[in-house]
Amino acid sequence: MLHLTLRQLEVFVAIARHGTTGRGAEAAALSQSAASAALAELERQLGSALFDRIGRQLRLNESGRLLLPRATALLEQAADIGRLFAGEAASLRLGASTTVGNYLLPPQIAAFHRDNPQARLRLDVANTADIVAAVAEFAVDGGFIEGMCRHPDLVVAPWQEDELVVFAGRDHPLARAAGAGTLTREALAGADWVLRETGSGTREVLEQLLLPLLGHLKVTLALGNSEAIKRTVAAGLGVSCLSRHVVADLLQRGDVVDLAASAGLPEELAGLAGLSRPLYFIRHRQKPLQGGLARFLAASLAG
Repeated sequence: MLHLTLRQLEVFVAIARHGTTGRGAEAAALSQSAASAALAELERQLGSALFDRIGRQLRLNESGRLLLPRATALLEQAADIGRLFAGEAASLRLGASTTVGNYLLPPQIAAFHRDNPQARLRLDVANTADIVAAVAEFAVDGGFIEGMCRHPDLVVAPWQEDELVVFAGRDHPLARAAGAGTLTREALAGADWVLRETGSGTREVLEQLLLPLLGHLKVTLALGNSEAIKRTVAAGLGVSCLSRHVVADLLQRGDVVDLAASAGLPEELAGLAGLSRPLYFIRHRQKPLQGGLARFLAASLAG
């Protein structure tokens, strides 16, 4: 019979995340010798090494990769039990890709906090690829992303639909052409496009949606921030396509023009009207959908 301890699992997870026994020991508040002993005893009980030793670096082997999500889940459940009986509030860690994190989730977070004033919530905002990695590594409890996720260890569920807008600055030639009903497929395809960086969920989805309509995209600038993109386009450089949530303020002020809103949009560009993409919620397969995570997800869907 195995007699594993939570401390052994805590040391294992810390070493897996930090890559060396020394840094793992520091994270677990142990001496290096104590951490090494805990890891050795864990490996002895399991009858299997959990890391490949490469110099001073430790890299998870197949056995370690099998254990990591289960060890992390057990530690989180133990922490939940401790908070429950200590009367502490739930702690929730979320990740979100930039558009979702900066524009869609803040009202959801505010509403959740009003209903759960004692809950502690942390939100990490990055591009889709980084959020997928964070969920896979248990750095966050769940993630909200703009692009597709094909990670085998993650559960992916539709969350919301997000309307997309192809836009240009109000004085851009394409804005004038759209207003005059003379916008063409060739002119739009050959324009200077300002898009998100490679790895962004927005960039991936836009290429999937726009390339069939336009044939090609002349990407002149790739910027890592949607705010930078919309300000650049509003200043007169090129065209772009972003969530309506992102450009709503500039559309309302008339600083940019929705090119698909023209009454004279040619049939070949009719597909620009009503562009949308699905947004997704992701979690690790070993992470149960319960507690604060389940409450937040239900509230965000209801909202």
